[in-house]
Amino acid sequence: MGRRAKYTEQDILDAALELVAEDGTHAASVVAIAKRLGAPSGSIYHRFSSRDLILATLWIRTVKRFQQGFLEALTLHDTVQAARGAVEHIVTWTSAHRSEARILTMYRREDLITAWPDELGADLSSLNDEVTQAVIEFTRRHFNVVDAETTGKARFALIEIPYAAARHIIRNPQPPPSWLSQTVVAASLASLSTGRAES
Repeated sequence: MGRRAKYTEQDILDAALELVAEDGTHAASVVAIAKRLGAPSGSIYHRFSSRDLILATLWIRTVKRFQQGFLEALTLHDTVQAARGAVEHIVTWTSAHRSEARILTMYRREDLITAWPDELGADLSSLNDEVTQAVIEFTRRHFNVVDAETTGKARFALIEIPYAAARHIIRNPQPPPSWLSQTVVAASLASLSTGRAES
């Protein structure tokens, strides 16, 4: 039987996240991560060829974790409640996970595919598939038709509007104002109410 690795990939990513939370992304060097784990730097390089690859992998993990609540909300039968839940998730998750939210602003999927096609290509190629399909299905249920206009409205309401609020939260060190979530939800629901066909 092979010897079990003392530090897993998830341990390394957790240590990197802790360092980012404490002192920003620049703090998550391979040496600092190894020190946090009590491991030699070589054991980190055995799993990741560079600090940038660690952070890119952390980015993918964070995207997947963030998407879970959004996808769960969109499964609600009532589309208004589904939209409310999805939008609220973006705002509340960002508020509760500031460090991870900052990591989400570091990269674009297209850039990472170019940088690490072999290491990350499989994860990146399907990273947004579930969200894309969920938004299309929401569009079908809410507007009774899926076309460029209705899909655009759904994406604007479910993603673009709450992401603007998320960026506001990330940029400001103070807790978000109490009115923010309610206001964002109202804006998103108002956007979804325009041009909606009767069921």
